[in-house]
Amino acid sequence: MRLGLNLGYWGAAADRDNIALAQTADRLGFSVVWAAEAYGSDAPTVLSWVAAQTEHVDIGSAVMQIPARTPTCTAMTAATLDQLSGGRFRLGLGISGPQVSEGWHGVRFDRPLRRTREYVDIVRATLDRKAVSYQGDHWTLPLPDGPGKALRLTVQPARDKIPMYLAAVGPKNLELAGEIADGLLGIFFAPEHAAQSLDHVRRGRSTAGLSMEGFDVGDRTAGDRRRPRVLR
Repeated sequence: MRLGLNLGYWGAAADRDNIALAQTADRLGFSVVWAAEAYGSDAPTVLSWVAAQTEHVDIGSAVMQIPARTPTCTAMTAATLDQLSGGRFRLGLGISGPQVSEGWHGVRFDRPLRRTREYVDIVRATLDRKAVSYQGDHWTLPLPDGPGKALRLTVQPARDKIPMYLAAVGPKNLELAGEIADGLLGIFFAPEHAAQSLDHVRRGRSTAGLSMEGFDVGDRTAGDRRRPRVLR
């Protein structure tokens, strides 16, 4: 078991203490400091500031919203944060909800599982520095019949593979996290009922021909944003 600190959303009255909290977590050997976003502060900006004020602790987005950015933009941000932090970035992604997706970002909240799968496919291909060419239900890259061409990411992340997490609640989304991600951000996750959620994750891992070995489970339950979060 490892400990993580969830800073929640930036902008609350006590946020002047957030850097001190992150530095304390860094000094005490915490595994990761997470930052969130909804329709206020954005996670990458906060995490870049936290990375600049710490030395060892990982920084993670919990979560970066899928409807807020194109997948290639997210990959650019992930590669930049990983490089600037010296290989300490963890990419947490989530589909958000219909109120934020449609009300804030103007993106229809339709077929969220398929959208997430395609998004992760493109992010991984981009971070692998492949020429990005994709034909899906939600994204087509490059656009056909135009001047665009398949491009490669020009910056190199500090690590060969940036850990990718999915925020998931329902059974199908938990299965998807197990199948395509390196970890789970368990929104409303109750440790005493972990077996029920992890059964769905195992099913997804099995679909991908993988075991649970190396798969990270993060507890991001609601409550006091200063409460340390457990990573299994």
